[in-house]
Amino acid sequence: MGIRLMAACCLVGMGSFVAVAQMNSGAAKVPEAGTIVMPAAALNAELHLIEGEMMGAVKAMPADKFDFAPSASIFVAGQKTEFATVRTFGQQATHVAQANYSLFSAMSGLKPDVDTKALGTLTKKDDIVAALAASFAFGHKAIGTLTATNAFEALKSPEPGLQTRSTLAGFAVSHAFDHYGQMVEYLRMNGIVPPASAR
Repeated sequence: MGIRLMAACCLVGMGSFVAVAQMNSGAAKVPEAGTIVMPAAALNAELHLIEGEMMGAVKAMPADKFDFAPSASIFVAGQKTEFATVRTFGQQATHVAQANYSLFSAMSGLKPDVDTKALGTLTKKDDIVAALAASFAFGHKAIGTLTATNAFEALKSPEPGLQTRSTLAGFAVSHAFDHYGQMVEYLRMNGIVPPASAR
């Protein structure tokens, strides 16, 4: 079994746990032990988690730092580094927005109502924050199409390996977490504590 498929399956399982945990926090009635949580609820819980952390991060970064990217100058003199193709903070966010549309469209069949290629040209904070938020809203809408019947239906995917609707949704979540981790480092390099770490 491929690493991505295993990770996505773990995310589905973790998503069920998170969905139940969020229900425990008063958001909804707690299901009894042994209750089956629907795929859409489980994966939406995971998407809500990364959405909250990433949106907090993009809002925390000052507008004049959206063009920040790590460079050799921040490392020890003589340390071998290569940063020629590293994305800026803003590009990290627009990349996630583009990926959200691509992956969630593939898993659901829904078509984005935005020009996803144009997202890569955004440079202003307000535009990037709005685009990222809209891509997460699209993701929730797409996940809403999951049912117990179609959740593990195999489909043609932009990603390699066996993909089902659920594993592709899980991959979209893990992809966002990957870039969130990079964005956290960008924040810290600029003396900013990520909001999720400040709680």
